[in-house]
Amino acid sequence: MRRFSDMKRHSAGKHSGPSQRQLRAGELTRHALVEVMRDHEILDPDLAGVSVTVTQVRLSPDLRHAVCFVEPLGGGKASVVVDALNRHAKFLRGLLGRSIDMKFTPDLKFIHDETFNQASRMNALFEDPKVAQDIASAPDSDED
Repeated sequence: MRRFSDMKRHSAGKHSGPSQRQLRAGELTRHALVEVMRDHEILDPDLAGVSVTVTQVRLSPDLRHAVCFVEPLGGGKASVVVDALNRHAKFLRGLLGRSIDMKFTPDLKFIHDETFNQASRMNALFEDPKVAQDIASAPDSDED
């Protein structure tokens, strides 16, 4: 008969995504970070007048490190905004620690979220006349 610890070790190689615990803590961190950024002004010329969307927070398995995916409103000067946020990561972490109820406040690392750019590129491809022609002439598989 297998022991629970053996089954846990055996199945660990098959599961490659984040755990439910990581996902829950990531959402908690994301919501708290949004509140902190909304309530506290960061005095930095690169962040002056810039609205930032925190799209996702991914936590390490030990919940001590967080990668925060951000998108500046309008998408302009994203690298400048991300650099500024990374400069102020320790300040934001300090404010975040007061907002979340976790054993450890994770270290923050900010990265530009590229999914908006990829979605725009895909939309542009679908609007291309050659692609639209191929889509229109393709037989529908639902009618079979």
